[in-house]
Amino acid sequence: MSQTPLHDPSPDPISEGAHARARGRPRDACPYPANSEPRTAWLEGYDGVPFDRVPDPPHRGG
Repeated sequence: MSQTPLHDPSPDPISEGAHARARGRPRDACPYPANSEPRTAWLEGYDGVPFDRVPDPPHRGG
């Protein structure tokens, strides 16, 4: 019988960031070094928005 790991040994940083936010961890809890690709991905997951996406402008009622 083959054994399956209890969790993915190399988790996706985007998923990690999303899970951190869902668990109420602060944004500065990111475990990756500054200016690294994994940190950018972790923050994308935490914020729920791709890093290079420009935020939508505010809607002006009218």
